[in-house]
Amino acid sequence: MASSGSIQIPTRLPLLLTHEGVLLPGSTMRTSVDTPGNMQLVRSRLLKGTSLKSTIIGVIPNTSDPASDSEELPPLHRIGTAALAVQVVGSNWPKPHYTLLVTGLCRFKIAEVLKEKPYPIAKVEQLDRLEELSSKTEFKEALGELSEQFYRYAVQLVDMLDASVPAVAKLKRLLNNLPREVLPDILTSIIRTSNEEKLQILDAVGLEERFKVTIPLLLRQIEGLKLLQKTRNLKRDDDNRVVAFRPLRKIGQVAGKPFSLAAEEDDDEDSDDIMMLEKKIKASNMPEPALKVCVKEIKRLKKMPQSMPEYALTRNYLELMSELPWSKNTRDRLDIRAARILLDNDHYAMEKLKKRVLEYLAVRQLKNNLKGPILCFVGPPGVGKTSVGRSIAKTLGREFHRIALGGVCDQSDIRGHRRTYVGSMPGRIINGLKTVGVNNPVFLLDEVDKLGKSLQGDPAAALLEVLDPEQNHNFTDHYLNVAFDLSQVLFIATANTTASIPAALLDRMEVIEVPGYSQEEKMEIAHRHLLSKQLAQHGLTPQQIQIPQETTLEIITRYTREAGVRSLDRKYAAVCRAVAVKVAEGQHREAKSEHPEVPDGEECKEHLAEDPKPRTISDTTDLALPPEMPILIDHHALKDILGPPMYEIEVFERLNQPGVAIGLAWTPLGGEIMFVEASRMDGEGQLTLTGQLGDIMKESAHLAISWLRSNAKKYQLTNASGSFDLLDNTDIHLHFPAGAVTKDGPSAGVTIVTCLASLFSGRLVCSDVAMTGEITLRGLVLPVGGIKAKVLAAHRAGLKRVIIPKRNEKDLEEIPLNVRRDLSFVMAGSLDEVLNAAFDGGFAIKTRPDLMSSKL
Repeated sequence: MASSGSIQIPTRLPLLLTHEGVLLPGSTMRTSVDTPGNMQLVRSRLLKGTSLKSTIIGVIPNTSDPASDSEELPPLHRIGTAALAVQVVGSNWPKPHYTLLVTGLCRFKIAEVLKEKPYPIAKVEQLDRLEELSSKTEFKEALGELSEQFYRYAVQLVDMLDASVPAVAKLKRLLNNLPREVLPDILTSIIRTSNEEKLQILDAVGLEERFKVTIPLLLRQIEGLKLLQKTRNLKRDDDNRVVAFRPLRKIGQVAGKPFSLAAEEDDDEDSDDIMMLEKKIKASNMPEPALKVCVKEIKRLKKMPQSMPEYALTRNYLELMSELPWSKNTRDRLDIRAARILLDNDHYAMEKLKKRVLEYLAVRQLKNNLKGPILCFVGPPGVGKTSVGRSIAKTLGREFHRIALGGVCDQSDIRGHRRTYVGSMPGRIINGLKTVGVNNPVFLLDEVDKLGKSLQGDPAAALLEVLDPEQNHNFTDHYLNVAFDLSQVLFIATANTTASIPAALLDRMEVIEVPGYSQEEKMEIAHRHLLSKQLAQHGLTPQQIQIPQETTLEIITRYTREAGVRSLDRKYAAVCRAVAVKVAEGQHREAKSEHPEVPDGEECKEHLAEDPKPRTISDTTDLALPPEMPILIDHHALKDILGPPMYEIEVFERLNQPGVAIGLAWTPLGGEIMFVEASRMDGEGQLTLTGQLGDIMKESAHLAISWLRSNAKKYQLTNASGSFDLLDNTDIHLHFPAGAVTKDGPSAGVTIVTCLASLFSGRLVCSDVAMTGEITLRGLVLPVGGIKAKVLAAHRAGLKRVIIPKRNEKDLEEIPLNVRRDLSFVMAGSLDEVLNAAFDGGFAIKTRPDLMSSKL
């Protein structure tokens, strides 16, 4: 590399902002590149450049806060160092970054910043043109004395060091061969100096000022060596060299001659960091087994060279151990009354959930060392399972952390990786504890029913220890390899269904059903929570929009059909967006009120006096209405915004002929009504089933047709040819509409029997009746699950009567009182009772006189 005087740098330089040190001309520095601007500079200029000029960059010391995440360019230091990029090394651990080795060429001054993004580029003026300056006679006369004084001190400093060290011998030769004008920068980069002192030397553009600033630093270093020799009374050896120098780095060239002086990394700073780490570990109050492991690892770390890859791994492990909350916790707020008020304000309905939380608070108040329960909220999407978990943490005054388990298929996500693997890290449980900083947070394990399996293991099996109150007091993460107490953590899992949760994992959790909402509950939730949230998100006020309860009811019944309120929330958002457009247009027109077509304020007042009603969405085009009046969302406005209704009441239209019945089904998304259709035609007695049915529903259909065939004479059921054998020369086709949706489960048995009985009797099933229940071959009706979700689905569809198994009568207590008041329930223990309730006037049974059976 040529000297700073003989090289000509470009007039436009890309700028590298570094906060790790100050680069001086003639010295070499290794710096880490991890900010977006610096990384883009390396990719665009250094990794793709081939010429010498493409590898010359401007290095500017970043004097702003290095921890700041601001995307704006910080104020730039006006003096920098043009540098040659010698080496670029990239790495992805612990995060993507580059390590850059640069050698300083000369100083420059920023004349103008030409571009800031994606990396700064500046127009610069080159400084340090030494061959022009040193050729002048007045320069030699003015700086001759300062130069000689500096040279004497430099020689004295080098003489105090051990001449047997190769770096010292090389430095002596360089002192004799290099121009004295470059010595201040080179010596300053070698001796102990702070970044602030280097910044002063960088800003000293004049040589006279540079010599004056550097001489005191040399004197200080000489005095330090003298004091060291007196106190230790030792010979000049390698230890003296370490005090005066940093480790050697790459060889550069100055003034066209070889130059290799730079220093080793300072071991003192690293030893101080290890001591601080040791203090943090001792202050963390970790258990004795964990402390023994940490002490052993610290001893290994002290003996380990920094260049070993295991050094960084061991240090990261110890830092994690010191940051874990072994004994830090938050104090629970155990005010039952305040907790009840807070839960009622945050969530409407959900009585079973609130009751369980208050029970936990009461027991916690009576017994201080209660283990955290493992609750599992099971219910359809949009009913508020996750938000209830957040409210529980708020009620208890605890930290809250959510862990999304949907799609996780690696057990290492739960238990962590062993430290023998490259890129090993702790699992999500230990990472969450480190994030919250306490050992008794509320952990929400979201979507626990959507865990997967792969070649990397079964994460559901890895959760067995975490979610077992009898075992999780000594949970062992593979990365930590020591036990951590999870017994004070309140775990809350959420799921849409328990069917896909392994039985062993389900057994460890206390399942709390969170069913869907009734129409009245949805209206309360909408006007208490959803509307105010959407108004705030869209910048509207209650004075600008008016949504009456009739409109909300129409959105619930005709535009959404769900168990939760998520779609209702989205419909509210669509309404608010439409109103926001009208409000913004009104403000724009108000700002242009001088337009001759727009009436003045007096005319608006007169118009308002004539018609004081709120505006509808279609009225807002009328400029005669004042913009501060609220916009009323009525039936017509709703149709303009959301379009035609998505769901029409079609129950009564589809039951206008025999062979159709309504069943009730449970899905992970809530309850649904399900139509069953049957038809018959001449054939060979085959039963055809369509509609994507599972094996259980196919068995229910065969059970239904067998029971009807065996009871055909009793109910006077005949086929088209008049035979009591219903399959004699007759084919039956049983269809479940919505054929793209897979259907399975035992609860359609009574519906299939009713549908076939309607087909063979030619009578219509009552259009306001829905039913559910499992059947046996002897005609008994057995209980089924999901009664609340199914009854709410029947209520949403406008039905009036529901036939359920007699043994499910106890489940009616969970149904809201207003829903029970709107519906009438028929408790059926046999198929005879089902058929009598499903048809107007009952289902006639043929009566015949009792016959004496012969004993012969």
